[in-house]
Amino acid sequence: MEFSLSSYDGALPVEVTIDDDNGRYTIRKSDRSGEYFNSPIELIAWVKAHFHEEEFCHPHEFRGMLAKLAEYELNGTYL
Repeated sequence: MEFSLSSYDGALPVEVTIDDDNGRYTIRKSDRSGEYFNSPIELIAWVKAHFHEEEFCHPHEFRGMLAKLAEYELNGTYL
């Protein structure tokens, strides 16, 4: 599951990746810095704590990502 969200603070999109097949749970911020996690639950907790809807150019995309992440938390998978 990958998300690419345009933010107001940089030219590059924020990218959120949950790749269970390869054990890759990463965030690339718009300033090119990144965060790496050992589990998808750690990544989801970080997103909820550090990202806010008003930071993104298209808030509906951010809300959609949060909905998919919540579904993942409940079911351990996504559609």
